[in-house]
Amino acid sequence: MSHLMNTYKRLPVSFERGDGVWLWDKAGRRYLDAVSGVAVNGLGHAHPGLVRAISEQAAKLIHTSNLYEIEQQDRLANRLCELSGMDNVFFCNSGAEANEAAIKLARLYGHGKGIEIPTIIVMEKSFHGRTMATLSATGNRKVQAGFEPLLAGFARVPYDDIAAVEQVAAHNKNVVAVLVEPYQGEGGVQVPEADYLAKLRKICDQHGWLLMLDEVQCGTGRSGKWFAFQHGEAMPDVMTLAKGLGSGVPIGACLAKGTAAEIFKPGNHGSTFGGNPLACSAALATLAIIEEQGLLEHAAMLGEAIKSGFSKSLSGVQGVVQIRGQGLMIGIELDRPCLELTAMGLEQGILVNVTAEKVVRLLPALVMKEEEAKQMVDQVSALIIDFLRGN
Repeated sequence: MSHLMNTYKRLPVSFERGDGVWLWDKAGRRYLDAVSGVAVNGLGHAHPGLVRAISEQAAKLIHTSNLYEIEQQDRLANRLCELSGMDNVFFCNSGAEANEAAIKLARLYGHGKGIEIPTIIVMEKSFHGRTMATLSATGNRKVQAGFEPLLAGFARVPYDDIAAVEQVAAHNKNVVAVLVEPYQGEGGVQVPEADYLAKLRKICDQHGWLLMLDEVQCGTGRSGKWFAFQHGEAMPDVMTLAKGLGSGVPIGACLAKGTAAEIFKPGNHGSTFGGNPLACSAALATLAIIEEQGLLEHAAMLGEAIKSGFSKSLSGVQGVVQIRGQGLMIGIELDRPCLELTAMGLEQGILVNVTAEKVVRLLPALVMKEEEAKQMVDQVSALIIDFLRGN
């Protein structure tokens, strides 16, 4: 009998060790990991540089708290701001916490402008976390059900719909910010029009709103750039990171720029574990390895090759709606629910994920090799074809 709370519907496998994009279960069976801990293990499993950094830091100092200066935290903040062009950083432990910080920052910004009920525009099909504030911001009714009353202060519009944002701007004078994922992950790997963020930036500038980008899933190199906003010309006021930032060691970050960087004062926000020496050392090592090994360019190149491979192998297959994505964030939308593909994949020795009921989501490690990517395309294509024929 398990004493774990019944919050996850887990697949019947337990992994013992990993190496690169491969995992082994207790029976010694090998699996190709095309999910990377849901976009977390960007460096794959057991990367020697990451292992060394974690081990060396753990042997010296794991935690002291934010009552004191933390040298690794300063170094990481400096590096993130150098890479992004942002001004400062608040460190926490997860994407939900990073988004929670962004929401609090926006509300404080609104109250500073004399707005009694600061409102944040959020998107349909979005996912920002499972705390009460981030759950309220999330555009997925299924994950909200049963947790009412949700927090007020959010205005929801369709994703990639500038006219809807403009309509809210015309009728709601309480708006203080827009919170948006550059590419929606949980929403089905949705990729907006190329100028979507730039147009949002323009609207925010016109109305004095903050543009807040949730890059928890698409950031830290996964899109083929350090950050997804760097594919265009829309500099955010606030950006949130987590997942791949620590390559498996929990860490989140809320970055701010300009006016947004001056809002939080001592006592406004905090975190017991946020930005501790161990987590920051893991993140510093992650950024260094991505740069040293040219993984940004590799992710961009490999992502295009993977999409091209699927386009060829699934061409003309009835039931395949669309293949889309950016970098190593890839979605294959089917015309029917396909959750059972995760169990089918497990049987075939490959880990895949299904999100938004009908989208096969692939989030392979940035270190995936070309031959491993080809194997992934071949296996997943065969799985999809087999599933569609039987359903």
